[in-house]
Amino acid sequence: MNGDGSLDRFRREGRVVVVGASMAGLRAAETLREKGFAGSLTMIGDEPHEPYDRPPLSKQVLLGMAEADRTALPRRRTLDATWRLGVAATGLDMAARRVKLSDGDEVPYDRLLIATGVRARPWPHEAEAELDGVFVLRTRDDSAGLARRLEERPRRVLVIGAGFTGSEIASACRERGLAVTVAERGAAPLVGALGGVVGAVAAELQRAHGVDLRCGVMVTALEGDAAGRVRAAHLSDGSTVDTDVVVVSLGATRNTDWLAGSGLGAGPRGIACDAGCRAFDIRGIVTDDVYAAGDVARCPHPLFGYQFLSLEHWGNAVSQAEVAAHNMLSESTARIPHMEVPSFWSSQFGVNIKSVGVPVLGTEIVVLQGTLDDHRFVGVYGYQGRVIGAVAFDHARWLPFYQELIETGAPFPPLFATVDGRSDGRRPMDADFPDPSVPTHGPTVTLSGYSPADRRLTFTPAH
Repeated sequence: MNGDGSLDRFRREGRVVVVGASMAGLRAAETLREKGFAGSLTMIGDEPHEPYDRPPLSKQVLLGMAEADRTALPRRRTLDATWRLGVAATGLDMAARRVKLSDGDEVPYDRLLIATGVRARPWPHEAEAELDGVFVLRTRDDSAGLARRLEERPRRVLVIGAGFTGSEIASACRERGLAVTVAERGAAPLVGALGGVVGAVAAELQRAHGVDLRCGVMVTALEGDAAGRVRAAHLSDGSTVDTDVVVVSLGATRNTDWLAGSGLGAGPRGIACDAGCRAFDIRGIVTDDVYAAGDVARCPHPLFGYQFLSLEHWGNAVSQAEVAAHNMLSESTARIPHMEVPSFWSSQFGVNIKSVGVPVLGTEIVVLQGTLDDHRFVGVYGYQGRVIGAVAFDHARWLPFYQELIETGAPFPPLFATVDGRSDGRRPMDADFPDPSVPTHGPTVTLSGYSPADRRLTFTPAH
């Protein structure tokens, strides 16, 4: 690869296989072509659909404003690829450089990108999960099925889990005028992702919009009628919720099962990678021919003390895909790290929620624009004396400013009263994240690995 012409030969004649017909998979393939890769390109996906956009599935589709089958991702260019859709990858032979498929076929590669993402965590009791009216929401087909059921105007919808997806589902149901109960194991909605201070605001929003929000409880059982339709849910506080639609929103499981025994450093928390998206093997040695991007990747981030981050964020998938594609085609001295500042957005109950950085790493929060009482504010998170993240409720115009503070390692609390001219002596407070040993629903960032403060956080969605 270093001067013998093999890299040029790979660019002309190499074989790239992308496992995961996803946002990350598509953007990586497009980037490869844009950067001059002329070899063969094979796209493998377990769903029968070409890559589609997931954010509309819990928003516009459930509101009846868009059809699930009209969410295909726009193409930046023609790919000239072989598509193997509706066929799952079942194994990886790293020595022979072959991907094994569920139809018995094997696909050889010179470079492999794994972008298999995550799947919705199902209701753990199989017989109850199969009741008519019990849904999860992850795929296009999930969204289409749930949207059809909401069109039938059920008596009550029960959402199990108040993370971002569960909260967006509850919001869509209320916008449709449907009765909604939300059951959350944690102390408040969004608490696993944004902490208790912001979670309390999210709880106020839900209740102000008519949601029957129940926190600190678990659903212990789902009950069906004689025809096999869900009719009620039993909660840990002894109460019962009569319902004919249940949406299970207990977080996600990373799609790494098919890599068991492959020798790749993959497990329930994702595929361990270096900052350039190259995967590690089980010995901790980085590979030169296997890359990972998107929700399934677990990479150290230079801006956050090289803490390993697994990010279920749209922008992260795009950025990592482009980094992985660039590095596949580059000599070692020309490779680049994934340096994108994480960002996330959600729309629920009439409020646009956006974040930058890694709020879940924060120990303190200070509100520097707006007020919590008005449900319109910017909260800035601090960790070990520096700005680590920010979240905005209907105040997103300030986020580029705070992103720059994150990128430059600015001190926390910021060294100004407030940038909107207020000088009311606001002080940092405990961000009130839950004990990491107590599962909550729906964090979108998982922290794992070594931290200079020896703080190890792993979030496991509750059953």
